[in-house]
Amino acid sequence: MFINLTNHPSENWSEEQIQAAHYYGEIVDLSFPIIEPAYSKQEILYLVKECTEVIMGIKEEKTVVHVMGEMTFTYNIVCALKELDIICIASTTERNTIMTPDGKKISEFKFVQFREY
Repeated sequence: MFINLTNHPSENWSEEQIQAAHYYGEIVDLSFPIIEPAYSKQEILYLVKECTEVIMGIKEEKTVVHVMGEMTFTYNIVCALKELDIICIASTTERNTIMTPDGKKISEFKFVQFREY
């Protein structure tokens, strides 16, 4: 099983990323929690506990969790899941940035691979 814990549902992924995820198994999307900038460390740890419980309730024998998002939550949930012997991975991308004549920056990302934390 491939649990996608990000703000990017797999239905919007490129065919390359979907195929790479299927290497691990069936893709299951979980919504990344909303992390307010003013949250305390305790509030982050509470969200980590909640998400970990959800993952433990749906995981299969061979499960990887794709975690990308707010850094303090990501760090803490990856640590918690690794303590439970659950492999966590990140997606890597190539970024192409274009500056428009009016000064706006447009970034396009191309999936390259998944990498283990």
